[in-house]
Amino acid sequence: MRNVKAKLVYYSRLAHKKGLTGSFGGNISVKVKDYIFIKATGSVMEEMSYSQVAVMKIDGSIVSAIRPSSEYRLHLSVYRNREDVRAVVHLHPPYSITLSMFEREVPMLTPEAQLYLSKVPVLPFKPAGSEDLARQVSEAMKNYDAVVLERHGIVTVGRTLREAFYKAELVEEVSRLWYQKFIASRE
Repeated sequence: MRNVKAKLVYYSRLAHKKGLTGSFGGNISVKVKDYIFIKATGSVMEEMSYSQVAVMKIDGSIVSAIRPSSEYRLHLSVYRNREDVRAVVHLHPPYSITLSMFEREVPMLTPEAQLYLSKVPVLPFKPAGSEDLARQVSEAMKNYDAVVLERHGIVTVGRTLREAFYKAELVEEVSRLWYQKFIASRE
């Protein structure tokens, strides 16, 4: 259990350090058997600690004394629809959010993106933390390992937290390349 919390803390801090999310933005979770370890509500990504990791069961019941992120519905719905997923990463990276206001799909501009992501749709805006958002994301995640949420951020999944995190970083990298191309073409 301590090892799972350590990984959650590490990748939360790394997401902030790499500019993939702001202090309060985003949340990360890991599934171990029927338990979900997830960033606690109100936690600051760059200051994450073991005590800021909430624990839930896959049925939605909260096991820890602290409340999970307001996006817990999104995480639970993805785990319920994808038996192979053991980690969900939801971040608010700036280039991906910018791209979401102009495109309906992330262009696969690099060989790595084509290989590891193949296709990343942009989903229409739904309110953060809502059942509508959770349903929309879990439905899309049946076919994809990454989605961009219009004006909100990205969600990626993996068999490990490392895999899900680096897919998120790859989505942002491709979005940054798109942005640079988009801006360059307007000058």
